[in-house]
Amino acid sequence: MIQLHYYPGNASLIPHILLEELDLRFQLRYVDRSVSAQKSPEHLKLNPNGLIPVLVDGSLVLYETAAICLHLADCSPEAKLAPATGTAQRAQLYKWLAWMTNTLQSALTVYFYPERWMDEGNKAGAAELKRHAEAKIGAMLDQLDAHLASQGGDWFFGGQYSIADPYALVLCRWTRGFARPARSLPHVGPYLQRMLARPAVQRALASEKLAAPIV
Repeated sequence: MIQLHYYPGNASLIPHILLEELDLRFQLRYVDRSVSAQKSPEHLKLNPNGLIPVLVDGSLVLYETAAICLHLADCSPEAKLAPATGTAQRAQLYKWLAWMTNTLQSALTVYFYPERWMDEGNKAGAAELKRHAEAKIGAMLDQLDAHLASQGGDWFFGGQYSIADPYALVLCRWTRGFARPARSLPHVGPYLQRMLARPAVQRALASEKLAAPIV
């Protein structure tokens, strides 16, 4: 059986939603970040970076969220959660997945963990870095809002739901404490509500016992 090593509300929520969407049999394996279990020798054997999520499927051990999502989509082509390989639509999916993980998610990491880029004890510098990160993320959310406006449909790529949708939902969720959260944008806000209405999303949120506000 597929195992997903997860922590509630982390990036692992993205493949968790996809597993629910695909109606696959899977087992959740809780990794307690509050005691740094992701840095334990057991977890480091699965992901030497000490990060979550990890997907284990038989002999396959896979980390990096985008890679897990692409693997799940490719193993269930009938669900049409990713366009066919070699198409322009698939290239657009690659582009936006890379943008979400390398651009938006990276900036969110700076926002939530500014001390990683500061000398120890430099609280003023960390606060300034966090402020700059939030401003930078705001511009990225505007880019996301403009993309959704251009699609003319309910989902990230218009009329076809894809692996990009849970990715966008979770990253937008992480801005819920911002002065200008993703939910406040004219196109992102309604999009997030459509995402929250999907049964697979509701099952994943309930399973992880995430408290309101979700976004």
